Amino acid sequence: MFGEDLTKPLADRMRPRVLDEFAGQQHILESGKPLYEAIVSGRLHSMIFWGPPGTGKTTLAKLIARHSDAEFMPVSAVLSGVKEIRAAVAKAKKIQLEQHRHTLLFVDEVHRFNKSQQDAFLPHVEDGTVYFIGATTENPSFALNDALLSRARVYVLRPLNIEDLLQVLDSALTDQQRGLGPLKVNMADGIKRQFATAADGDARRLLNFLEIAVELAAAQQQTGINGLIAAEVLTGGVRRFDNQGEEFYNQISALHKAVRGSSPDAALYWLCRMMDAGCDLSYLARRIVRMASEDVGNADPRALAIAINAWEAQERLGSPEGELTLAQAVTYLACAPKSNAVYKAYNTAMNDAKQSGSLSVPVHLRNAPTQLMKALDYGKAYRYAHDEPEAYAAGENYFPEELVGRHYYQPVARGLEIKISEKLRHLRELDKNAGDHR
Repeated sequence: MFGEDLTKPLADRMRPRVLDEFAGQQHILESGKPLYEAIVSGRLHSMIFWGPPGTGKTTLAKLIARHSDAEFMPVSAVLSGVKEIRAAVAKAKKIQLEQHRHTLLFVDEVHRFNKSQQDAFLPHVEDGTVYFIGATTENPSFALNDALLSRARVYVLRPLNIEDLLQVLDSALTDQQRGLGPLKVNMADGIKRQFATAADGDARRLLNFLEIAVELAAAQQQTGINGLIAAEVLTGGVRRFDNQGEEFYNQISALHKAVRGSSPDAALYWLCRMMDAGCDLSYLARRIVRMASEDVGNADPRALAIAINAWEAQERLGSPEGELTLAQAVTYLACAPKSNAVYKAYNTAMNDAKQSGSLSVPVHLRNAPTQLMKALDYGKAYRYAHDEPEAYAAGENYFPEELVGRHYYQPVARGLEIKISEKLRHLRELDKNAGDHR
C-alpha cells in the first residue's frame, strides 16, 4: 500500500525532501534570511538548532546536506561518546580525501554531551574537517560550551502553529507515495483542527496521532476518522512542558511577572498552563508564597497569609480540588497593591552583612546574664523601649557603629505601606529632635 516505505513510521515517511515541503519556521526560512540564503546557495557553516521536539531540526539538517551535496553524518549524544566522535571525524577525513566532499556532522541532543565531549569537536570544526550542526531542546546559553557557541550560529526553531500543522496533516492525507493517499481517509475540518491543536506545535506528534487513528479506524472498519476515534486517540495528550527545562522556567517566569504586573487573567492562564502540563503543585505553591513576599510584601500582609493558607489547603485537599486554592491565591496576589520594598531592603541588608565582615554588637545591645558580662558593661545604658514615650527610644542606635544611619526599608506609597511610611517618618522626626544617633 505504501510501497517500499511500508515499514517506516508515517512521521519518517513524510519527512520533507526539499525546502518547499518544509512547514513552518518562516522567520528563518524566508527568502532573504541568512539561513535560507545559505541553504539555497549551498554555503555551509556550523550552526545550532534550538527548539522544542517536532519542529524540524533533524529534517532541516538533512535538507542542508542535500542542498550542499555534503555527506550527512548523524551522531546521537544519547548513545555516543568521544570514541564515536573520533570515528566520525576519521570517516569525514576519508570522504574529504577520496570524494572531495564536505561532511555535515549532525549531533542530536547535543546538550547531553559533557564539556570534554563538546570540546572534542572544536579542532575539527576549526580546520574544516566537518561542518557542525547541533540540535538541542535546551537553552544553548546554559547547555553548551562558550567555545562551541562562538563557532556556530544559533537558529531558534519555534513550535508549529495550527496552520502549519494543518498543512502537514493534509500532505500526509493526500501524498499517494509516502502518506495515506491510497487509503482515502476522510477527516472533517473540525477533526483535523482537533488533531492539530492536540499536537501542541509538534509535527511528529501530529503524524503519530494520525497513524494511530488510521489503524484504529481500520480495526473498526471505518472509512474515516470520526469524533469518537479522535477522542480516543487524543485523550490524555500532554502539553509541551519539559519539567525543569527551558519551557518550565519560561512559564513560571510568565506567571510571576503576570502577578507582579497586576494581571489576574494572565496569571490564571499561566497557572493553568503549568497545572495542565502536570507541574508539581507543591512547587507552584512555594513560588506563590515567594511572590507574596517579593512583590506584595507589607503593602498587603494578608497576601502572605492567603498564599500559605492556599498551600496548606492544596496539600490537604489534593488534586483536583486543591488547584482552586492556588488559583484563589494567585488572583488575590495579582490584584493586591504591590511593593518590593521588603525584597529590596533584604537584598541590600544581606549585601552589607556579607561585605562588612564580623562587626561587633554594640555593648549596650548585648545581653548580660553573668556578673562578668555586667562588669564589662554589657547592656549598660540600654533603653527599654516600652518605658519610653510612644514605646520608642528616640535617638537610640541599634546598628554596629560602622553602619550607623543605614536605611534599608523604604515603604512605597501603596496599600498598608502608606501607613507604615507615615509612622517611620514620624519616628525619624523624633530621632532628629532627640539627636539622631541612628
